[in-house]
Amino acid sequence: MIYRVKGRLKEALVVELHRKLTDGSIKNQRPDGGEIYDAMNTAVIDENGETTWSMSCFCSTPLAHERETVFDLHFDDLKIESVPTRESYQGRSFMAYLERLSEQFPN
Repeated sequence: MIYRVKGRLKEALVVELHRKLTDGSIKNQRPDGGEIYDAMNTAVIDENGETTWSMSCFCSTPLAHERETVFDLHFDDLKIESVPTRESYQGRSFMAYLERLSEQFPN
């Protein structure tokens, strides 16, 4: 199944999420790290601060492990909706936004 996911970044955890995405921690997570990593690299953030991305998951509870290990820790107000195919969204690159924000916070 393919899902459209929307959420609001927890800005207090920007540095941590950026580090996990760039140091391989998330990408190397099994079984879904590669899918999470790819989703974040295609995600966009709109002018209202909502981040949107598409990703696949074949679990009985959609994105259960992804939420437990990454999304619920770093996003609020998650909305997950089944869609027929991966979608492209309008907005700024989430990864560029995350990088810029993470530079503003001390390590």
